[in-house]
Amino acid sequence: MPTLTVNIVTPDGPVYDAQVDMVIAKTVTGEVGILPGHIPMVAPLEIGAVKLKRDGKVEYVAITGGFVEVRPQQVSILTPSAELAESIDAARAKEALRRAEERLQSKQDNVDFKRAELALQRAMNRINVKEGNM
Repeated sequence: MPTLTVNIVTPDGPVYDAQVDMVIAKTVTGEVGILPGHIPMVAPLEIGAVKLKRDGKVEYVAITGGFVEVRPQQVSILTPSAELAESIDAARAKEALRRAEERLQSKQDNVDFKRAELALQRAMNRINVKEGNM
């Protein structure tokens, strides 16, 4: 069966580089499933999990948005940050979630609510990927 080469890259360098059977990612217009031979495209990504199917197994990578570029035999994901599920520090993610919730619940004028909401989404995404709750 043909496979895809998948590269997930952050400003700090590559996070994932492997051959997979299928990629599922959350774009701003909805989820997209990518198989070998997919039509070329570029799409913006939302905060979410990238699902990578390989040899009957599934791997997850938490990403914080970015872009996906699809070519018939290659998928490149450029994202501000990405973490493999096994690399996520659950305690740190839960602490980030607690801090984001506190900022959103505070009634202070100096709180940037959009930034706090994004921090909340990122923390929830990391926890969900770590715990396998996609």
